[in-house]
Amino acid sequence: MLDNLPPNRSNPVLSVTELNQVVRGLLESQLPLTWVAGEISNLTRAASGHIYFTLKDPGGQVRCTIWRNKAQLLGFRPENGQKVEARALATLYEARGDYQLNVETLRLAGQGRLFERFLELKARLEQEGLFRPETKRPLPAFPRRIAIVTSPQAAALRDVLTTLARRAPQVALALFPTPVQGEGAAPQIAQALAQASAAGPDLIILCRGGGSMEDLWAFNDEAVARAIRACIPPVVSGIGHETDFTIADFAADLRAPTPTSAAEQACPDRQALATRLENLARGLRRPLENRLRQWEQRLDNLAARLPSPGRQLATRRERLDELAQRLVRARRQHQETRLRQLQHLAYRLDHQRPELGARREAMDILALRLGHAWQQRQQHWAGRLQQAAQGLRQLDPHAVLARGYAMVFDAAGQAVRDAGELNSGDRLQVVLARGEAQVQVTQVAPPREAQ
Repeated sequence: MLDNLPPNRSNPVLSVTELNQVVRGLLESQLPLTWVAGEISNLTRAASGHIYFTLKDPGGQVRCTIWRNKAQLLGFRPENGQKVEARALATLYEARGDYQLNVETLRLAGQGRLFERFLELKARLEQEGLFRPETKRPLPAFPRRIAIVTSPQAAALRDVLTTLARRAPQVALALFPTPVQGEGAAPQIAQALAQASAAGPDLIILCRGGGSMEDLWAFNDEAVARAIRACIPPVVSGIGHETDFTIADFAADLRAPTPTSAAEQACPDRQALATRLENLARGLRRPLENRLRQWEQRLDNLAARLPSPGRQLATRRERLDELAQRLVRARRQHQETRLRQLQHLAYRLDHQRPELGARREAMDILALRLGHAWQQRQQHWAGRLQQAAQGLRQLDPHAVLARGYAMVFDAAGQAVRDAGELNSGDRLQVVLARGEAQVQVTQVAPPREAQ
């Protein structure tokens, strides 16, 4: 005790503050964290979140404090009259000199023995390899059918159904009812898990709301753990509050801190997926739009280099109009030039017109001479014509035809002079002195000289 006194005092006289500091040091150093059992009374919850109460038994009592950060981790709500076990550090509140316990955690009485059984079963199953990470089955990314194993009256079921309806209304749900606490609940939970697995869902959710260790004890059963590992689809456990751990949580393929969290981790949020798809579509659309703009720019450049057919046609039309105007001007100029030439010739003709009287007498003389010469010439040519007519009559082919000869023409109307030009089957036209005949060649004989 003297070691805790203030230094440099041969005959110490302690102030109250110093005394309380010494006593506090002695309590905290000599009495570490320990479990203390008793009944809760005079419980007060401060607005700051701290909890103050008295822990008593028939022989005494002690004031206790649970600070807010520790109170938030309790798995149940402390109430007056509850038999509890507190893991606490004995200390002294120096301002008032009150001896008290600073509680680290609190559990209902009797949970210590249950916790030992929990640890023994966990160690045995863990040593057996039932909880190995490599045996965990992966959850399907997009489950279509989910089986829920819980009590129909459990509040956890409403939380799971509400969450799934909000996140994935397209998923088909099937409930496999079972008691989740009480005597005989564990084998019924194992049987419901087997039935759910046999129904062929993509995923199984095993859930229950919060409670004491006794309330959750059915999920610390070996049969439940083995039933979870025997399921074909993966199993997600959502049992109790965030601080509650059961054997079923270690056996499950995924442990969720609450039933609501189990539903959230069982299937993706449809709205989040839609947002992700929109982001992916936007990410795909952006390079596609950039590529389209590049091709549009390239097309514009090529279009600028390629003359427009309409522009070419307009240019040709302008050129044609220009040529038409030039043709009209050239024709007009040509007509004007010819008209001037004609006027000039008419002027010259008018000034060079001969004397008509002298010319008429000369014309009369020439007409007499022409008449006389014409008569002589006519007589001469009449004789010559008669001789030519006589020669023509002798050469007239029709005259020859009258003597029994004929003219032969092929299909093209050409006269046939050589039998070697004919083939068997050719059609010929035979002209006689009187009439014509159509014949067909049946045989071609060689010329008599060849024979």
